[in-house]
Amino acid sequence: MNIGFPFRFDSRGRTALDSDDDHISGMIRQILFTRPGERVNRPDFGSGIMQLVFAPDNVELAAAVQFSIQAGLQQYLGDLIEVRAVKVSADDSTLTVNLLYIVRHTSTPVTAQFTSSVS
Repeated sequence: MNIGFPFRFDSRGRTALDSDDDHISGMIRQILFTRPGERVNRPDFGSGIMQLVFAPDNVELAAAVQFSIQAGLQQYLGDLIEVRAVKVSADDSTLTVNLLYIVRHTSTPVTAQFTSSVS
């Protein structure tokens, strides 16, 4: 059972469920845009990339961000996906993560884009 993210109710007033692909996408979004320390019982959960939106753009920072994302996804979703490529870009206060991954149980390649604005 894959509870929908963000939590919502379906048309029958029950907890909404997501397909496997939507559930994986929602879990990736949670890891990408959660700041470490934000979750009470999992202080290391998340990638911390939202803190880097206004950091100076250079090769070292790009490598660190890519490593941080791959490490977080591997730690929490390694049994579900295999990350093949990560590209992060920041434009003003908007952070965009382009991700190529393989869903392990179907061997399906997925290209996804995740975007978030800093508030």
